[in-house]
Amino acid sequence: MAQGSPARASDKISDLKESDLKENVSEGLSTAGDQAENVVRRLAEQGREAGKNIQEVAGNIKGAVDKSVQDQPMAALALVAAVGFVLGALWKS
Repeated sequence: MAQGSPARASDKISDLKESDLKENVSEGLSTAGDQAENVVRRLAEQGREAGKNIQEVAGNIKGAVDKSVQDQPMAALALVAAVGFVLGALWKS
């Protein structure tokens, strides 16, 4: 009888450790999932903000180009020709 009791106690301790381990792993996975979800939300929000900022900058550039073309059409044309020449030279080489 003395030999059977330590074996059963060992099994109970093993079962207890296993259930604790399962619980800890489950809690860890849940926490990791929550953290990953928070990171994805933050990245999505930052992406939306970056998109808004890019649209704003593009609108500002378009307005500046439109104004430049209206105020000084020859200078704008010369600038476009120079950029085209440089791009063509780069493309060819």
